[in-house]
Amino acid sequence: MFASLKRFFDFCGRQDRKKLYTAIGLGVIKAIFAAMRISAIAVIVMGIIDKDMTNKNIYIALAILGASFFGQLFINMKTTMLQTEAGFHCCANKRIEIAEHMRYLPMGYFNDNSLGHITGVTTNTMENLSDVATRVVMLTTQGILTTFVITALVFVFDWRIGLILTAGIAVYTLFNSLMQKSTRKGAPRRQKAETELVASVIEFVQGIAEVKNYNLTLSRAKKLEKTIKAKQKCDTHLEFDVIPFIALQEIVTKLTGVIMCAASVYFYIDGSMSLLYCIMMMVSAFMVYESLDIMAGYSALIRSVDICVGLANEIMAIPEMDINGEDIEPASRDIELENVTFAYDNRMIIDGVNLKIPEKTTTAIVGPSGGGKTTLTNLIARFWDVKGGSVKLGGRDVRDYSFDSLMKNFSFVFQRVYLFEDTIANNIRFGSPEASIDRVIEAAKKARCHDFIMSLPDGYDTVIGEGGASLSGGEKQRISIARAIMKDSPIIILDEATANVDPENEAELTQAIEELTKEKTIIMIAHRLKTVEHADRIIVIDGGRIVQQGRHSELMQQQGIYRTFVEDRQKAVSWKL
Repeated sequence: MFASLKRFFDFCGRQDRKKLYTAIGLGVIKAIFAAMRISAIAVIVMGIIDKDMTNKNIYIALAILGASFFGQLFINMKTTMLQTEAGFHCCANKRIEIAEHMRYLPMGYFNDNSLGHITGVTTNTMENLSDVATRVVMLTTQGILTTFVITALVFVFDWRIGLILTAGIAVYTLFNSLMQKSTRKGAPRRQKAETELVASVIEFVQGIAEVKNYNLTLSRAKKLEKTIKAKQKCDTHLEFDVIPFIALQEIVTKLTGVIMCAASVYFYIDGSMSLLYCIMMMVSAFMVYESLDIMAGYSALIRSVDICVGLANEIMAIPEMDINGEDIEPASRDIELENVTFAYDNRMIIDGVNLKIPEKTTTAIVGPSGGGKTTLTNLIARFWDVKGGSVKLGGRDVRDYSFDSLMKNFSFVFQRVYLFEDTIANNIRFGSPEASIDRVIEAAKKARCHDFIMSLPDGYDTVIGEGGASLSGGEKQRISIARAIMKDSPIIILDEATANVDPENEAELTQAIEELTKEKTIIMIAHRLKTVEHADRIIVIDGGRIVQQGRHSELMQQQGIYRTFVEDRQKAVSWKL
C-alpha cells in the first residue's frame, strides 16, 4: 500500500505534490484536534470522579470540544480544497503531458489497437484519478495519521493498552496487505476490460455506417454487449474479492476496541489503572475504530489507483524519437535516400532503397499493395526513423533537424481525411490559427471548395461533425487541400488522395491538387494512370525494394510491374456493361 501511495505522489507534478504534502501535514494537525476530544472528556470525568463538577469544568470541556470541532472543520476545508486542486491540476497537466509526448512518438505506435487504449487512459483513467484517487489517497493517509497520533497518546497513558492496540493494528495491516494482494489480479483485469469497452464503443460508433450497410447491426451490438458484460463481470469480481477482507478488517477493529475496553476495566478493577485512564482508554478505542474503519473502506481502491498511474506511465515510457535537432532552414529541398532499411515487428518493409528526388519535381510511387509505398513516404517525412541508412533533406540528415523545423517543409494530403468538430474556417486555418478570414477564403477558392462552403447554412462558420461526417469524401479532401495550401510547404506528399473520390468530385479535386502543387516538390502515391503518367519520375516499389524507375514512356518499353499495371487499367477502362 505504501509503495502505491509513493508511486501516486511521484506521478503528480511538483506543485501538485506540494499541495498534497501540505494537506497531509494539515492532516497531522487535524488528528491532534481530533485527539483533543479525549482531553475534553477527561475534564468532565475528573469533575465527576472528584465530585467537583463546576461551571469552570464545563466551560473548559466545551472550549476544548469547540476548538477540536472548529479546528477540524477549518483544516478539513483546507485539505479538501488542496486535494481537489491537486487532483484536477495533476490530471489536466498529465493529459497535456501525454499529448505532448505523443507528438514525438513514432507513427507506428498509432493504430486501431492503440486508439482505444489511448482514449481510455486520457479519458476514463484520468477522470478516475482526478475524482477518486486524491480522495482515496488523502482519506487513507488521514486514517493512518489519526491512528498513529491516537496510538502514541495511548502509549503515553498506559503502555499495556498501547501494546493491545498495536497488536490489533498489526493484524489489521496483515488483512489489508492480503486485500491489496487479492486485487493485483482483479484490478488489471478490470482496467483492461474498461480499455476494451472504450475501444469497442469507438469501433461501433465509427463503423455504424458499414455495420448497417451489411446488415450486421444485431451481431455487432451483441459484440458490444459482450464487452459491456465483461466489464460488469470484472467490476463484480473485484468487489467480491475485497468484501471479505473489508469485513475481516472491520471485525479486527471492533475486536481490538472490545479488548481494549475489557482490558481497561480489568486493570481498573485490579487497581493498576485509575478510573479516569480507564474511561479515556475506552474513548480512545472507539476513536481508533473510527479512523481504521474509514481507511478500510478506501484502501481497497489503492490498487486501482496504482493501475491507473501505471497505465499513464506506460504511455509516457514509450521512447520518443530523438527530436532535439537544430532549427535548420535547408538550402534546397532535394531529397536523398541512401541504402534505407526499415523493419516493423521484425518484418522487413523497406530493404536497401537508394533514391534522389530533386526539388520542384514530381515523383510518383506505384506498386502492389503492401509493397512499402506509404512506409517510404513516412520515412521521408520522418514519421518513423530508419533502421539503417539515411534520409536527407537539402544535404542534411532529417534526424539533424528539430522535428518542428522539419515539419515546416512538408504538407500532406491523405486518402483518409480527418476534420475536427469545429467551423470549416478553423479546419482550413488549422496549421495557421492566426490567419485572417480573407486568407482562408483565398485558400478555399484555390482548393475549389469555396462554392460548396458558401452553399452551407452558415458558410465558413458552419460547424462540421467530428471527422467531417457531415461532408462528402470529395468535399473533405478539398478542405484538406485548402488546409495544405494555407501551410504553403515546399514539399507535398499525396497518399492516394483521389483513390475514393466519385467522378463528380474528381475534376474539382484534380484542379485543387494542381493549385496546391504549383512550384512544389511532389511525392505522390497513386493507383490511377492519369495521375502518374506525367510525373518526372515514376518509382515502382515491390517487396520493399525499387524494382523499376523512370518516366512513363521509358517504363512502358520494359517488361515489368509498371507495364502490367498500365495495361490492366486500360483494360478496365474499356470494359462495357
